[in-house]
Amino acid sequence: MDAGRRAALAALVVAGLAPHAGAAAAPRRTGRPGGPVPGPAPSGREQAGPRPPDVLLGSEIRRLPTARRVVALTFNAAWDESGTDTVLGELRRRKLPATFFPTGAFADARPAAVRAMAAAHGLGNHSYSHPYFDDLSTPERAQEVRRADEAIRKASGAEPLPFFRFPYSATSAASVADVNALGFAAIEFTADTNGYLGPARGMTVDRAVQRAVDALVPGAIIQMHVGSTGDGVVLDAEALPRIIDAAEADGYEIIDLREFLTAGPA
Repeated sequence: MDAGRRAALAALVVAGLAPHAGAAAAPRRTGRPGGPVPGPAPSGREQAGPRPPDVLLGSEIRRLPTARRVVALTFNAAWDESGTDTVLGELRRRKLPATFFPTGAFADARPAAVRAMAAAHGLGNHSYSHPYFDDLSTPERAQEVRRADEAIRKASGAEPLPFFRFPYSATSAASVADVNALGFAAIEFTADTNGYLGPARGMTVDRAVQRAVDALVPGAIIQMHVGSTGDGVVLDAEALPRIIDAAEADGYEIIDLREFLTAGPA
């Protein structure tokens, strides 16, 4: 982003915060649910849906293959649903798309929230129980992905997208290959706002907005969350209007990840 554009955004973000650029590193382990899922794995995706194009396979995707000034908004759903109504309401008010990545456990526990997401937006897959995939064997990874796919279908009544997001963004060449073999592209992110950390862990709305703004490049993917870490404060829901305003002020269009199911680089 050049100096002129940054100046134009001065009213929208807090000056003086350290910039964030490039792909985010995999977060540290935080004690959230992990490990293999017990019980038999489903045989595979229950319905034959669209497959991702080759341009999205072979590696993790942290930036969409395009030169256009576009940005994709994405939300993970793995804990509570505190900010879901606020996020969906803001997107509806502005008539903008987003993609939601629920875990299968979230879908089983909160089917109404997943149905509400699916009513207007695409759904990806964020595993069933949110484990570190490096700790799993190939069959266990397949079990996590397939069980989540089944739960998301059941909760939403919709066809999920062939997009998978790794828990903790902890990827490896082997785990990406396993996910690709199941028919899913590994859609990660250019930057996470870190809003999920909440005020108790030093995050603010201003910092969440700043992290998103600093990541604006053609094809950027912004990761947010619909839940809190237990304090009931969903910073990403509060930051969303300002993130959208900042992106649009800088000439970016908010686009739907579903555009990249058939389109190649442009």
